[in-house]
Amino acid sequence: MAAPTKTLIEHLDFALTVDAHDTALRDASVVVEGDRIADVGPAAAVASRRAGEAYDRVIDGRMLGMTPGFVDTHVHLSEMLSRAVFPDLVNTRAWVFHWAKPFYAAVDDEDEYVSAKLCITEMLRSGTTAFLDMGAQNDPGVVLRAMAELGMRGVTGRHAADVRPTELPRGWTEEMVDHHFFPDAATALRELRATVERHGTAPNGGLARVWVNIEGKEPCSLELHVGARALAEELGVGTTYHLTTSIEEARVSERKHGMWPISRIEAAGGLGPNLVIAHCVAVADHEVETLRRHGTKVAFCPGSALKLAKGAANIGKYPEMVRAGVTVGLGTDGVSASGNMNLMRQLYVMAGMFKDARIDPEAFTAREALRAATIDGATALLWDQEIGSLEVGKKADFVLFDLDHIEWTPFHDPLQALVFSASSASIAETWVNGVALYRDGAVQGVDERALRVESRQRAAAAVRRAGLADEGVPIKTTLYD
Repeated sequence: MAAPTKTLIEHLDFALTVDAHDTALRDASVVVEGDRIADVGPAAAVASRRAGEAYDRVIDGRMLGMTPGFVDTHVHLSEMLSRAVFPDLVNTRAWVFHWAKPFYAAVDDEDEYVSAKLCITEMLRSGTTAFLDMGAQNDPGVVLRAMAELGMRGVTGRHAADVRPTELPRGWTEEMVDHHFFPDAATALRELRATVERHGTAPNGGLARVWVNIEGKEPCSLELHVGARALAEELGVGTTYHLTTSIEEARVSERKHGMWPISRIEAAGGLGPNLVIAHCVAVADHEVETLRRHGTKVAFCPGSALKLAKGAANIGKYPEMVRAGVTVGLGTDGVSASGNMNLMRQLYVMAGMFKDARIDPEAFTAREALRAATIDGATALLWDQEIGSLEVGKKADFVLFDLDHIEWTPFHDPLQALVFSASSASIAETWVNGVALYRDGAVQGVDERALRVESRQRAAAAVRRAGLADEGVPIKTTLYD
């Protein structure tokens, strides 16, 4: 077996390690050996430790800055062809039931494959190196194929629900409902088990993982919520689902069940450390401690909160969660909800929205936002032993920023500049597993122009099939009320 390739990136202007001490190095060097970080530290120290070593490649890091790769804790790869289709005057429940579901019904295997490639391409251009996908609308194999072709790291699964509406809303098809909605929780869990076992827990050379994911909320019974997490624990994987995504959902739960969603799941024994709750907006004060006690993780998606009026800035308990020790990762959500798959835009919003809403500059900090986008996201994905920070032995997933850019001219504190000044425009390279998947202005392994052309054609056709370009698509809902 050939020796792994060895790369020295020397004299970086800065390296934000996001280790346990949030160490920020200036004039730093990083050694990449194969797919892992072999050394990181001040340039002089690394040079002294490795005096006389030969490298396959040496990169001049002057005018470059490095951060860990960003980890997106909530994405919908299958929604990528719906950019700017859904309006911004609907709330979460109407958005899902009358816009997203009809779109899902119109997406076939090849649409989803192209959608996943397009989504991954945008993520790599934005510094995202790992993600947690809610699950394929069709078979997870199409998502895994796209991931393998581009070399991306991530988690996917299969959509599942078991509470079918009495009457199907406009745009829902029997085919879509039959694929997504099982007759009961036991049947759904058998298929979810088969999905994990069929695809394995380490496909694509260990870059991909398959979880026991369900839709969550009203389309899923309490038995399915609880059973999905228990099954995931049995299989040694995680699970994620949408829950308490808006105040409307919480009020429906209180009216029907006498308690808000988190308390309802907890009372049934459904919380645990292998569960990532997507959105988690409507949370009562006492439920913050509930989440901490069970080690349950949260994926916060500020962009979709802004577009869908979820109330995150108003009622969200994310600063309190972080202070209490709850793992809160950062997510983009799907492109229809957030408008883009650029986690750096979410980073900026997350760092600032609670300062403004609370009229308190200490409500949330740039340091906490960066951790949410990196190591805390990795923890949510149950991957923090290998990714999420720049530390010896971890996978070489990182971002290189071009500091000879207007966004970085001038700057003093790299953390403040990264969060409040920089954007993906100044990303020079995105590395995953020791490979620069984005460099020289292009994502490697994909014809981006051809992908854009095909995506536009497939998107237009899917929107027509879904009827979302027609008049009369509802903007309010009473479904599941």
